[in-house]
Amino acid sequence: MRKHLFMLAAIAALSAKAQDPAISSWIINPGNETGYAGIATNVLSVHYTASDVYVTSTCIPGYDIGPWAGNPNTPANQDFCFRITRAPQPNTGNLIATALGHIGVWRNGVSIFNAKDGMSYNNQGIWNRDALVWEGSSFDVCLGHPAPNGEYHHHVSPNCLYDHLNDEAHSDLIGFAFDGYPIYGAYGFMNADGSGGITRMRSSYQLRSISARTSLPDGTVLNAGQYGPAIGGQYPLGAYIEDYEYVAGSGDLDVHNGRFCVTPEYPAGVYAYFVTLTDQLAPAYPYVIGPTYYGTVPGGNTGPGSGHNTIPGNAVLYVPGTTSISEPEPMLIDAYPVPTASLVNLRSSGAAIASLELIDAQGRCVLSAAPLSTATVIDLSALSSGIYSVRTVLSEGMTSSFRIVRQ
Repeated sequence: MRKHLFMLAAIAALSAKAQDPAISSWIINPGNETGYAGIATNVLSVHYTASDVYVTSTCIPGYDIGPWAGNPNTPANQDFCFRITRAPQPNTGNLIATALGHIGVWRNGVSIFNAKDGMSYNNQGIWNRDALVWEGSSFDVCLGHPAPNGEYHHHVSPNCLYDHLNDEAHSDLIGFAFDGYPIYGAYGFMNADGSGGITRMRSSYQLRSISARTSLPDGTVLNAGQYGPAIGGQYPLGAYIEDYEYVAGSGDLDVHNGRFCVTPEYPAGVYAYFVTLTDQLAPAYPYVIGPTYYGTVPGGNTGPGSGHNTIPGNAVLYVPGTTSISEPEPMLIDAYPVPTASLVNLRSSGAAIASLELIDAQGRCVLSAAPLSTATVIDLSALSSGIYSVRTVLSEGMTSSFRIVRQ
C-alpha cells in the first residue's frame, strides 16, 4: 500500500510538470501594450522544447519607469531572446561567478544584474563597488535604471513587479536565474518543508568586522598596493562587495542566496533564490543572487553580446490561458520500500535516471549520484531519520521531485 501511495505521489509531482512554471510564469504582452518611449512591454513570446524555454522581450517593463537622477543613459529595445533550461543542474565543480551584465531575467522580461556597478577602487578589480551604494541615487521608484547600452535592469528587489510589503503570503515567483532555478520575492515558508507560516528570508551575508581594507573575505592578506580606501566618509563599510562576508547559519539562505524548499509552484521542493531585504525593508546584500550561482549555467545568456538565442524550429509557442502544455508522457519513477531504515530502490519505467539529489529538511544536499540507469539504489543508513526530498533528472531532460521517509 505504501509503495502504491508513493507511486501516486510521484505521478502527481510529474503531472505538475505539465504546468511547468518556467513556461507559464511569464507576464506576456497581449500584443498591443507599450511603455517607455512607445516600446512594447514585458515578455513578447514564450516558446518551449522538452529541454528549454525561450523568452523574448524588449527589456521594458509594463510599469512606469524613470526618471534616473544623474544617469545619462536612456532605455532602449534590447530585442532579447533568453534561453532557460527546464532541467537545472546543481554545480558540483568550481563555483560559477555571476558576471557583469544580465545574470537572470524577471518574469516581465527585464534583466537582473548582480550587486556590482562594474567599477573598482583604483581599477584593480579587487575592491568592487556595490551598485546600490554608488548608483542607488539614480534608481527610479521601481529601483531600476538603464545601462549605457540602454538595458533597463535591477540590481536589487524589483519593487514594482511584486508586493514586497506583503508579509502574510509566500512571495510570487518573480524570475529565473540563468542556471534555470527560480527566484522569489522576499517572503517564504518559515521551514523548508513548507510548514511554520510565512517569514522574510534573511541573507546570511554580514558586514565584516574590519577597521581597514587590508584583506579579503576569504582570508587573503593583501599587499599595500592592493589595499582598499580607509573606511569612513566617502567609503563607508558596505561601499564595496568585499566588505561583506558569508556567515553560515546567520540567516535563512546559503552562500548563493537561496535554499532548497517547498514553494507554491513547486510543492515537492526546488532550489530557489530569494530577494533579500533588511528589517526596514530596504535591499539587503547580496540583493538577489549571491556572488556565485547554485547551478551550472548553459551558454548563450551571459557575457558580451549575449541574450540573443535562436528559437529552434521544433519549439512550441506557449499561449497564455491554455489549460495545458503539450508534453511527452510523464515518466513514472517507482520507489520502494518507503518508509525504510536503509535502502530505497528507484526504478524509471522509461528514460534512464541521469542524476539525483537527496535533500534534507534544512535544504542541504546530503547525497548526489549520476546512475545513468533506469534502476538505482539509495543508501540512507548513514542519515538521520526524517523526511527527505529526492530530485531526479531523466536522460530525456524531464525532472521529478518526491519525498521519502528514513525511519
